[in-house]
Amino acid sequence: MQVMKSVTQVEATPLPPPSSSLSLGLNMMRPYEMVHHLVSCNAVVVFSMSDCCMSTVAKRLLFSLGVGPTVVELDEQADGPGVRSVLHQLAGAHQPVPAVFIGGKFLGGVQTLMASHINGTLVPLLKEAGALWL
Repeated sequence: MQVMKSVTQVEATPLPPPSSSLSLGLNMMRPYEMVHHLVSCNAVVVFSMSDCCMSTVAKRLLFSLGVGPTVVELDEQADGPGVRSVLHQLAGAHQPVPAVFIGGKFLGGVQTLMASHINGTLVPLLKEAGALWL
């Protein structure tokens, strides 16, 4: 029941204006609420570290396909370590960053993203999520 209450509170929060970092409103959310809000309101979300080469690979692949993902650089966020711990719980034993969400669902990291691209399942996923129109 508590989860439903926090989801209702998150949905009532207006989306932040586009900027290089998240607005104060999202930074004041608890890490789980922030992840849930961003993932449910955007077709593609990449949680990244600005100095991580694997994060750069994931972002460049998505951009090269014509996708404009919402990118959250955790090392530039006030609660980056808290969000990273939420992502670690989702990823299990795998590296939590980069963490790619498509259509509100956790896809995985760069290995899963690349494997999906190579086996031909990534583009249909992106189309289904509304991130690609062609």
